[in-house]
Amino acid sequence: MAIEGLRYHIGFSMIKNLNLRLAETLLTRIGSEEAFFTMESHALKSLSQLPEALCTNKYRQELLERARKEENFILSNDIETLYFNEGYYPSRLKNCEDGPVMLYLLGSVNLEAKHIISIVGTRHATPYGIDITSRIISGLAERLNDLVVVSGLAYGIDVAAHKAALDNDIPTIAVNAHPLNTVYPADHRGVAVQMVRKGGGMLSEYNTTDMVHKGNFLARNRIIAGISDVTIIVESDSKGGSLVTARLAQEYNRDVFAVPGRITDKYSRGTLCLIANNKAQIFTDVDEFIEELGWQTHVERIERELPLEIDLSPEQQSIYDFLTAHPASRVFDIVNGTGLPIGSLKNLLFEMEMNDLVISMAGGLYSAL
Repeated sequence: MAIEGLRYHIGFSMIKNLNLRLAETLLTRIGSEEAFFTMESHALKSLSQLPEALCTNKYRQELLERARKEENFILSNDIETLYFNEGYYPSRLKNCEDGPVMLYLLGSVNLEAKHIISIVGTRHATPYGIDITSRIISGLAERLNDLVVVSGLAYGIDVAAHKAALDNDIPTIAVNAHPLNTVYPADHRGVAVQMVRKGGGMLSEYNTTDMVHKGNFLARNRIIAGISDVTIIVESDSKGGSLVTARLAQEYNRDVFAVPGRITDKYSRGTLCLIANNKAQIFTDVDEFIEELGWQTHVERIERELPLEIDLSPEQQSIYDFLTAHPASRVFDIVNGTGLPIGSLKNLLFEMEMNDLVISMAGGLYSAL
């Protein structure tokens, strides 16, 4: 993207109280992000129906100046921008109307991985909660391909989830409540560095000109819930941010599981309440969890492939091998990886999909089955 286009996207995403639904509506009315910044104030107000304060030249120039500063930070620190109407924006999150218009990503994590699980809980984790978190992640790592673990890098269950993922060589991503020019809490800086280095990352909707306040920590929970297939609550008191994440996941039609604990334990009150009120399924076993979600384990995949008697052409084999090594790839990536012409490639992908060899996913992505 041209620098000017990036700046317009960043500035547009900074409009006060903007979300996915409102952004789509606004662009339908005015035509483009550039038009928002270059149109005469009276014309913009008439077309957009925005409050007058958001249409003034002063306000829009302030946004562009903030965007210029953010652009410099992004380009200097190898940060990727995920804009809501471009291909790299997480497809799961795009179905959430209140999702952010722009996300900033540090790292190489695949946000279109086949299995994305968020694990959250209290900051006051008990040894039981930390041990269960570790067991869940190690069990999933043994059974599932293409797994990503999401949490919030907070004390307690969150950082335990990130550490367990790192221990099991699973990419893990932290959704931050602050810009990417800092790590909070600072005690977890070392964990954050490992996450980025080992194929995970740090994700934030906030830019470096944003003020950090308490509301950010609740707001980021919608991203944790929205980019995941399923949310697991390990420990929580009767009130807490992880219960907000559970509620949001339910509203997004995601699966929610909760780990039970003893009825006398303070930090099992929340999870037991979720289970008792049918707001979460009970988590007691990794295999039952995978079966409930309808996911395929390593063993099931091997058993399925053994009786399969389909002779692949050399071109099909090259596609299959590439998608096995690079799941959730775009057509352009497959063209580069295999050297096949795009016209032939699309026909081959269709044939392979009909034979249950590949699967097409949201966002124009393909993976091997």
